[in-house]
Amino acid sequence: MTGDQILQLFAFLLPAVVTGAVAFYFFRLHTRNEEGRRRFLLHKETSKQALPIRLQAYERMALFLERIAINNLVVRVSPQGQDKSKYENLLVKQIENEFEHNLSQQIYMSDECWNIIKAAKSATIQIIRSAAMSEADSADRLREDILNQTMEKQSPSTTALSYIKKEVSDLWG
Repeated sequence: MTGDQILQLFAFLLPAVVTGAVAFYFFRLHTRNEEGRRRFLLHKETSKQALPIRLQAYERMALFLERIAINNLVVRVSPQGQDKSKYENLLVKQIENEFEHNLSQQIYMSDECWNIIKAAKSATIQIIRSAAMSEADSADRLREDILNQTMEKQSPSTTALSYIKKEVSDLWG
């Protein structure tokens, strides 16, 4: 093969190679766009199906926080006797049972929101425990002490409930 023939072969192959490269580039671009479109549609469909479940989880945790709010808890759970330590344990057990019942809801909310809910639960238990260390000599007196401690400050449940409301409002955009 002479140099002239090689040059002529190269002249015939060059447009074919360029056309092939351009076709490959556009084909790859098209498949990426299609993949992105499919991923977007799948995400959109999944979000549409998951939103009601997520909202239900937020509703359940809002109910949990309302139920463990000190004033609601103390009114709903009355002492079964006059022993203050039994009443203290009964209140804490109510909170723990409510929490365990809703434990699975954490997979539908952000880690930050879940941590705030856990902190509200712990702070509520701490309020009950610290009130139990007072001079109260009966369950009824402990009940009063618990309510008096929470009169002056915002309850942990209220703070966590505000955060849940904020996170739910962020779901809408």
